[in-house]
Amino acid sequence: MREQVTEARRIVVKVGSSSLTTATGGLDTARVDALVDALAATRAEVVLVSSGAIAAGLAPLGLSRRPRDLATQQAAASVGQGLLMRAYNDAFARHDRVVGQILLTVDDVTRRAHYRNAYRTLRRLLDLHAVPIVNENDTVATEEIRFGDNDRLAALVAALVHADLLVLLSDVPGLYTGDPSLPTSVPITDVRSLEDLSGVDIRRPGKAGVGTGGMVTKVEAARIATTNGIPVVLASAPQAPRVLAGEEIGTLFHRLRERPQARLFWLAHATAPRGRLHLDAGAVQAVVGRKASLLPAGITAVDGRFAAGDPVDLVDLAGVPVARGLVNYDATELPPLLGRSTGELAAALGPAYEREVVHRDDLVLL
Repeated sequence: MREQVTEARRIVVKVGSSSLTTATGGLDTARVDALVDALAATRAEVVLVSSGAIAAGLAPLGLSRRPRDLATQQAAASVGQGLLMRAYNDAFARHDRVVGQILLTVDDVTRRAHYRNAYRTLRRLLDLHAVPIVNENDTVATEEIRFGDNDRLAALVAALVHADLLVLLSDVPGLYTGDPSLPTSVPITDVRSLEDLSGVDIRRPGKAGVGTGGMVTKVEAARIATTNGIPVVLASAPQAPRVLAGEEIGTLFHRLRERPQARLFWLAHATAPRGRLHLDAGAVQAVVGRKASLLPAGITAVDGRFAAGDPVDLVDLAGVPVARGLVNYDATELPPLLGRSTGELAAALGPAYEREVVHRDDLVLL
């Protein structure tokens, strides 16, 4: 038995569209009921991140396949989200459980105030013994503020609620060395480091064609969660009862480190950089090697439009991000300061300029 599962007190479970709906659209209530039966049987607190709104809205709108344009996707989501919640409400009611709907956009996990409010709402639902059901708010999200898939959303929610385990349910029974349909592919039961995935082919879509994710997004979600100290199990939806019972099926991604500070995890994974600060070699060594604050003297160029307090990426000479931090200057303020020491700036411009561009307490390595 997997102790990471049996000892978990709070679990985030993500289920994909293909596990809840048919390829032509429409909810499969038998699949929904089976999933809910498995979730209701566990003693842990459960947060469910559920795809399926767009897929559920296809058939009622007479659409034969998932639309490509955003407006039609949002129209399908507006129809399907209500159907999805009704199915969950009815299924959980059989177990005398109440459900609560949480619809999130990227802004809700990138803006710090929204992030805290989302946590408070989820925490209160759990305190009231309700089951939070989370989905992306497809009906209002624009291309610029979409998660793109619910795997990443699930990893961020797992960190948000301080989960002990993330379970990703898909249409495949785990991670394989290649396409599961090929006889040469073998299952991978444990992933203890990113090096374990070298040579593994994960570039393949799901089977049903109604979701947006694939194995790439699931591995990325696992990376986000495990670097936050949260183990991840990847399995197929029909295996949910056995997974939640702790059986050694599917793929277990072991946590890569202890849980970091929530604020730094938020900064690394839940923010979108508003600009880039280009560092010289000495600044890269100071920030990465000595974990020092970033000073104006080590910056060679500035990209983007940002205000003081916004997240920015710190990039090396090759343009590769090495850290992310909250900047203390507006983008328009920085160019005249580049390459100059804080002492020189204070003498020329006043003591207000004797400060770091990014303080080490507001900086996380990538």
